[in-house]
Amino acid sequence: MKIYTKTGDSGDTGLFGGKRVGKDNLRIETYGTIDELNAFIGYALCEIQSEDLKNDLQIIQNRLFTLGSDLATPFESEPKNFKIPRAEENFYLDLEKQIDFYSNQLEELREFILPGGSKGASLLHICRTVCRRAERLTVNLMHKEEINLNIVIFLNRLSDFFFTAARFENFTTGREDIKWKK
Repeated sequence: MKIYTKTGDSGDTGLFGGKRVGKDNLRIETYGTIDELNAFIGYALCEIQSEDLKNDLQIIQNRLFTLGSDLATPFESEPKNFKIPRAEENFYLDLEKQIDFYSNQLEELREFILPGGSKGASLLHICRTVCRRAERLTVNLMHKEEINLNIVIFLNRLSDFFFTAARFENFTTGREDIKWKK
């Protein structure tokens, strides 16, 4: 099977269910940003030292792929002969448990910190900022079209997870968080 289809050569692409939209469509921009986030997580995984964190990030990557398929399939055009995976409540509930797990191993945060420290932590901070952009796009899309609210909640928790994970990675590697100097 060839990887190229030539169906997007005129600047449009297909959603699940067959509807064609412009490649600059907000829905496409939204799940494209989620794909970008997933790629950055893949990069971060090359540098992360904690095995627990690596395992959690791989679960998150799979869930982000589910978010992409969820967003690529508007509710009104869901195929009848194919079950589209959708983001579920347990996606963000699991993140809350992971945030608590890592937070409980860290000193209480009393000041603002800057992105940085170890390379793995720095990459997780990049993931956090890309996640925030994905969340903003998703909220914008939610105001225009019906989408799964679990996606918005998951992305909101996920950025908090990345912040905590970056701090944990610095802790694991013996690096200090970089404190903001006012």
